[in-house]
Amino acid sequence: MTHFDLAASARQEMASQGFDPNFPPEKDAELAAIAARPLPEGIRDLRALDWSSIDNDDSRDLDQIEIAERTDAGIRVLVGIADVDWAVTQGTALDLHAQSQTTTVYTGAGVFPMLPEELSTDKTSLNDEQDRVAVVIEFTVAADGSIAAHNVYRARTRNKAQLTYSEVGPFLEGTGPAPHKVADKPQMIAQLKLQDEASRALLDARHRVGALDMDRAEMESVTIDGKLEIRARKKNRAGELIEDFMVAANSVMAKTLVEAGVSSIRRVVKAPERWPRIVELAARYNVKLPAAPDAGALNVFLQGRKAADPAHYADVSLSVLKLMGPGEYVMSRAGDPALGHFSLAAPDYTHSTAPNRRFADVVTQRILKSVEANAAPPYNDDALAAIAQNCTLKEDAARKVERNMRKRIAAVALAGHIGEQYKAVVTGVVPHKGVFVRLVDPPADGRLMRGEQGVDVGDQINVRLLSADPARGFIDFERVP
Repeated sequence: MTHFDLAASARQEMASQGFDPNFPPEKDAELAAIAARPLPEGIRDLRALDWSSIDNDDSRDLDQIEIAERTDAGIRVLVGIADVDWAVTQGTALDLHAQSQTTTVYTGAGVFPMLPEELSTDKTSLNDEQDRVAVVIEFTVAADGSIAAHNVYRARTRNKAQLTYSEVGPFLEGTGPAPHKVADKPQMIAQLKLQDEASRALLDARHRVGALDMDRAEMESVTIDGKLEIRARKKNRAGELIEDFMVAANSVMAKTLVEAGVSSIRRVVKAPERWPRIVELAARYNVKLPAAPDAGALNVFLQGRKAADPAHYADVSLSVLKLMGPGEYVMSRAGDPALGHFSLAAPDYTHSTAPNRRFADVVTQRILKSVEANAAPPYNDDALAAIAQNCTLKEDAARKVERNMRKRIAAVALAGHIGEQYKAVVTGVVPHKGVFVRLVDPPADGRLMRGEQGVDVGDQINVRLLSADPARGFIDFERVP
C-alpha cells in the first residue's frame, strides 16, 4: 500500500479534538528564567537515599521515584513526585497553556506534551543522577496492608537508578536477572524486593475491600525490518508495584487535603450504569452478582476468572472495564460527602502523582503548598470547578485522539492481512453507530459490519478482516462461526 503519514495525521487529530500543540510565544523567555532558578532552600535534603524509578523503556517524563525502609511499624514508603509547580509559576504563559490543554497526549505516532520537553523530560523530570525538587508522599504499610501513618513534604532528591518495567518485572517474578543498572548494587536489589513486598501487602488489602484487578493489554507499535507491526503490552509485576504505590500516594494526598479542610479536585469513578450487563456477563460463568453495584463481589468474580482461565482473563477484564465507564474530575469542598472511586474501592481519591503530564496534579501541588504555608488557597471554588470540568473534557478528547490514532496505526499494520481471521471481544454497542470489537491478538479495534445482530459488550466472537483504511482509521470485520 502507499505510504501514510501517521505523524501528520496525529497533529490533525489533535487539532480536530480541540488541542493546540503549539506553545505560547513567551515559552523561550520563561524557560530561560526557569533554567536560571536555583533549587529551593529550606526543605529536606534526601539526595543521599537510594531512590529509583520504574517506567516504560522509552519514558522520558519521569514523575515518580520511590524508596522503602523496614521499621517496627511496617514498611515505610517514600514516593517522590516531581515538583512541577516549583518551575511553572501560576499565571505564567506556560501555566495557562497547561491549564488549557490539561494533559499530555500519547498518540503512538508522536507525543504532544502538556509542558515543553525542556521541562517535562529535563528540568522537572526526575532523571537519572540529577538533583531535583520533589513533593514526597510518605506512608507506612502495616503488615495487613493498611496505611498506618502518612506525611507529605517537599525535599531535594536524586534518582540513583532509572529502571524499566521490562527489566524489573521479570526480576521480581523470578524469571529474569536483576536490572543491569543495579546488578552490582546489592542494597538496590534489596530495595526493589522490599518495595515489592510493600506493594503485595497494599494490593492484598485493596482487594479485601473490593478494589478491582483489571488486566488490560495495551497496543504498542514497533517497526521490524522496515515494517510496522502491532502487539500487546501487558502489565507485569513492576507495573503493579508502581500502580499500588501511586494509588496509595494519591489516597494519602486526598486524605491530607481532607484533614486540612480545603477545597480540592477529586478523581471520581461512579458505580457503573451498565451493572445489569456486568451481572449478565458473570452469569455466563455461573457466578451470581448482587442486583446493586458491588465492587467487592465484582472483584471476587474477576479474581475467580483470572485463576480459572488466565489466558483469557484480559478479555473478561476488558469487557468489565468498558462497562464501567470513564472517570471524571470534580471539585470537592471541605465537608462534602466523598463520591469515591468505584474500581479502586477508595472513598476519597485525587490525582497527584503525574504533574508533568496532568494539570490536575499541578493544581493539587499548589493547594498542598498553600496549606503548608498557611496561606490563602491558590484557586477559589468556582475556578476549581472550571478546571475540573476542563480536565474531564480534555481527558475525553485525549482518549478520542489516542483511540483514533491506534486505529490508524493498526490499519497500517493490518492492511496486508485482509481476509485473515481473529478472535475478538465486543467492546461497544452504540445505537445508530454500530458494534465495535477489539481483537485479542493483536489488540486492534474496529467495527463489526456483518453479523452484528444479537451481540453485546463482553461477547467473545470470531471475526474476519474485511478492510483497513488508515486515512479514515476504519478497520472493518465480519463475524464468522
